[in-house]
This record gives sequence, C-alpha cells and structure tokens, in this order.
Amino acid sequence: MAKEIQLPKANKVPVELKSHDDIRIDDYFWLNNRKDKEVINYLKSENRYYDKMTSKYKAFENSLFEEMKARIKEDDQSVPYKYNGYWYIVKYETAKDYPIYVRKKDSLNNPEELLFDCNRMAEGHDYFKLVGLSVSPDNTMIAFGVDTVGRRNYQLQVKNLITGEILTDVIKNTTGSSTWANDNKTLFYTKKDLKTLRSDKIYKHKLGASNKSDKVVFHEKDDTFGVAIYKSKSQKYLIIACYSTLTNEYHILDANTPDQSFNVFQERIRGLEYSISHFENHFYIVTNLDGASNFKLMKTPESQTKVDNWVEVLPHREDVLLEDIDIFKDFLVISERNNGLNLIRIKRWDGRDDYYLPFDNETYTAYTSTNVEFDTEILRYGYNSMTTPASTIDFNMVTKEKTVLKEQEVLGGNFDKDNYESERVWATASDGTKIPMSMVYKKGIRKNGENPLLLYAYGSYGHTIDPYFSSIRLSLLDRGFIYVIAHVRGGEYLGRKWYEDGKLLKKKNTFTDFIECAKFLIEQKYTSAQHLYALGGSAGGLLVGAIINEAPQLFNGVIAAVPFVDVVTTMLDDTIPLTTGEYDEWGNPNDKTYYEYMKSYSPYDNVKKQDYPHILVTTGLHDSQVQYWEPAKWVAKLRDYKTDSNKLLLKTNMKAGHGGASGRFEALREDAEEYAFLLDLENISV
Repeated sequence: MAKEIQLPKANKVPVELKSHDDIRIDDYFWLNNRKDKEVINYLKSENRYYDKMTSKYKAFENSLFEEMKARIKEDDQSVPYKYNGYWYIVKYETAKDYPIYVRKKDSLNNPEELLFDCNRMAEGHDYFKLVGLSVSPDNTMIAFGVDTVGRRNYQLQVKNLITGEILTDVIKNTTGSSTWANDNKTLFYTKKDLKTLRSDKIYKHKLGASNKSDKVVFHEKDDTFGVAIYKSKSQKYLIIACYSTLTNEYHILDANTPDQSFNVFQERIRGLEYSISHFENHFYIVTNLDGASNFKLMKTPESQTKVDNWVEVLPHREDVLLEDIDIFKDFLVISERNNGLNLIRIKRWDGRDDYYLPFDNETYTAYTSTNVEFDTEILRYGYNSMTTPASTIDFNMVTKEKTVLKEQEVLGGNFDKDNYESERVWATASDGTKIPMSMVYKKGIRKNGENPLLLYAYGSYGHTIDPYFSSIRLSLLDRGFIYVIAHVRGGEYLGRKWYEDGKLLKKKNTFTDFIECAKFLIEQKYTSAQHLYALGGSAGGLLVGAIINEAPQLFNGVIAAVPFVDVVTTMLDDTIPLTTGEYDEWGNPNDKTYYEYMKSYSPYDNVKKQDYPHILVTTGLHDSQVQYWEPAKWVAKLRDYKTDSNKLLLKTNMKAGHGGASGRFEALREDAEEYAFLLDLENISV
C-alpha cells in the first residue's frame, strides 16, 4: 500500500548562504514563509500523506486515545490553596477540555465565586490558553492573559471581581503576566518586541486610563536579555528581572510607591547569576558569585544591595546543587539536588531546627509547590515517582506531620503501582563519564533483547527531566515497553557542571551520551536495535536529529516533536524569536569557531545519503520557539537523501504552536498518535 501512495515532494530552489567564507546551499530555504500559498500547500500535502500512511491503524489510535482518556478523572479539581483571605481552586468538568477557575472567601464551606470558565472563553477558537492570573491586593480586580493562536503572544485584560465586568481596555503583544502595586490601581506588565517576540519593555498602567497613556518604566535594549516583573512574597517590593542564559540583573521598587523610579539591585556582570527573595529587612540571594558553580545562599540589607555587602548564609558545595529557596515567616526551605536526587531542607530562622524531608527512592521527583502564604507553618510540596502517581502533600514544619491532600487518581480499574518496577542504571560515556538513566517497566520483563524500549532525553538549558509518573505512559508499559529517561549532559541532573559540559563547544557530549546510553541498553539486553526507539522534543528534537545522523543503526524508529534542527541558519537570523537570547547556550555563529562547531552537528546540515530509522516529525504552524520551517525543511531533505524505504512522516498542526493542542483531551490525541506510530512498528495493534 505504501508504494502506491505518492510521496510529497518539495521543490528545490537552491539558495546560497555564505558565512566566514563558507558556502552552504539550502534547497528548501523557500519554506521560510508561512504566508506563501506554496508553503501551505506543501505542508498540507505532507499532512495528507501522513493521514494515508497512518490510516491502517487509525482505529487503534482512537482506541489508545480513549484508553488514555479513561484513566483521567474528568470531573476533577486542584487542591485548594489560600491567598490573602481566599481559597483558589481549578476545576475540570466531565467532557470539557478547559479549566474553570473559582475561589471561596475565608472558608471552603462558603459559596463558590466564578473567576473564569475557559470552556466558554474558548468557544469559537481552535486554540485557547489563559495565563497570568493576578489578583489585586484588595481582591477586587484580576488581570489575565489570553492567547488564541498558540504563539505565546498574549492579550492582557482586567476583570472586575465585584461586578463581573471585563474592562474594555485590551493590551496586546504581552507575556500575559502582570503585577499589581499595593494601591490596587497600578498594574505593571511586560510587552514583547513585535518582530522577535523578545520580552523587552515593562509598562505601567493605571486602571481607568487609556492604555495609550501607559508609560514605559524599563526598556531592555540588550537583545540577549529578556525582562519580567513580579512582586516579592513579602508583598513589599516590585521586582524587575533582567535575564539571559548566564547573567542576571534586578531592579526594585517599594510596592507602596509605584510612581517612583526603580533602583538597580546589583548591576549585571557577565557570568554573575543571582536571584533574590525578600524577608524582613534583608534580601536573600541564590548566586554563583566567586565561582560558586553549584550556587550558594547569601543575604544583604535591603538598603545596601550591591555585591560588596553580600554575606554568606549557606556555602557553596561541590556535590550539592542549590536550586531554589522558599521563604516563610519562621522557616527557610531550601531545594537542593545531590547525585541527581531532589532534597528539601527545612531550617528555622532562629536556628532551633534544621532537617531534610525523608525520601527513599532513586527514581522520584519532589518539589515545593504552591506556597504563597508567608505566615504559615505549612509547607506544600509535590511528590511522585515513575511508579507512583503524583501527590500533593501539606507538611507541618513544626510538628513534622504530613498530610496527603491528594494523590492523582488513575481510573480504568486495572492500575496497581505494585505491578510496575523502576530502577536507575548508569552507562559509561566515550570520555569515561557515568551517565544516569531512570527507567520503568511492568514487572516480569526478561532481559532477552526483545523488549521494545523508548529512550527519551532533553539535555539543554540546564533543564532537568526528573523521573516522573505518567498515566499516559501506561499504554506503552502495559504493552511490554520499557520507558527510559537518559539524564544526559546539558541538563543539571548532576549539578551545574553537568550543564556546562553539555553546551556551547561541549554540546556534542549531549549526543554522544545518548548514543552510549542506547548502546548500554542494547548490551545489557534490555532491548535491541530492532526494538529501540528515541523520543525528543524542541531542543530534545535537536538531540534526536543529531543521533540519527551519527548512529542511525541503533534505532528502529524515532519521534522528533517540534525539533530544533536547522541550528546554523536559525542562530544566524537575529530576527527570529529567541535567537539572540540563545547565544550563551549554543554560541554566536557570527564567531567562526561557533559557526564551524554548530555546522558540525546541526541535523539539517548533516543529513547523509544513508539508511535512517522510521521517523515521525511533528510541528506547529504558529510555533514561536522552533519555527515550523525547521522540521519541514529537514523532512524535505531527508526524503531526498535517505536510502531506505522506512517511514518518514511529517504532521503539522495548522492551528497551534510549540505546545501543541491546547485542550486537555486534544493534547491526548497527539500522544495517541505518537504511541500508535511506535506500537505499529512493533506490530502491536491491540
């Protein structure tokens, strides 16, 4: 049947791209124009081809979707949290795709007050996203951001919570988030550059005034930085954050005097990273100052914020990464990572207690959750593992009693966490480094090389993929799959150095780590090349693209979701969203050294005339992070170069962006499509 279906074919229109006296010929550069009808026609032809090639297992795909959906409690709600006299709750109702936001005054027994029903708001839109809910200090107004395209470009509006009226002013082109001053009428928000979508300006808006009179209070002119604004947990300070990959700068203003000018906390120094939290008359600073690569905690008087006044509270440790802090009236809570494992440390300000929450697993995730109240003894945290559904837990930091408020329900009737097993194993990289992997599978598997195995990794920006539970994943595990997360360099699983060793001119460690993990899993007979699959999205899609150029023989199939695969061309184009802010991650290709290094691994530039595994590629037409044309060009070039008859499928969501579909069940359809692709390759159809 596949031979009867005509392959999509993109026209070749050679474009000469010259940098540093090096010439690249890009036959598919013309796809970089979403307004061109020929581009849309090509994407649609690929979608038609995808539909035809997957039609034989469409019924199975639909049953997978229903199976995944059946595990989810449709009439569900979040654990309420209290803030400024109100309990806030997010609810879902049966057969509805979007959340409903409500609150109750003082007591959970009081009547419910509707904030937003996103199901109504989403009517008439193919995509809908509500973000940045920000309630005024007097609880009468709420600001919110809405995106109906999927490009993460939000319209900001304000709703009167007394009358239910949504104010007429609409502020376009924002991040969707905003912060109130303590006067209940001054709202600060962040706008984006229209072309690059870089967050570059902080504005001040007065309720009742036209947004045309809004004033710019800060303009970030360095195009490698973005900006944001928020309020300290103590409610005393408005804080502007200027951020790049390697450098931070903050500006502060008393929230009671919003018409005064912001003052710089500590001027940016390239390579100085820091974040600030306010408590009583001091600021607490998590920083890498003086070579503290894993970060340390310092403090300074609120009237003397420059670096010369910072005093050490918790020292730097070579083997422990300090990730974050939560400040309470009587407690300091410290989130750490040691040997890849999450740790939560609780320390009284008066020094009478200092201890860690106990965890007894090697494949778990623990994190502090919604802790907006300042004067409380209760710490809320989340816990899950690859075999244990997510729990929300309240922990009394005085009595040390814990209360499990909610454990994720897995419906369907046949889930028992004791039927699954997880473990952590270590591969050895080409340079001798030990690379950890977290895996989960159904009990009873045999190491005979015949198990289908899905190997996933991300490996960029210092973003760590912790071992986590997924009810969706059960659809693979119950059909014999092993699921593995490779904690490759480029993330921060084993500390800051783990990140440093997987970026810039060491980026290839990310790819070789993944390849060695694959070889280890084959050597240990967890699987074989005939049953091994790779999955990566966004920067993880770059990883997938790189490894199939270098070691295609190790994999039977790969899934690349919204993949960043045209590295050199994208990083040379400073008009594309995110590019300039990414120089510290990938390097600036205007520098010949970085240009040549990027070119040596960029998946698009290194497609070869060779056999490739079966490949499924997904993208979104409105993606603002990885532009749709990267995967489109990559697939077109792969079609021209590959010497095999394996499947190569491109599916473009013509109505969404980087995050895919917006509804909770529509997003499940995308998971079902990916799983059906894998299961079909394993000849599993039930």
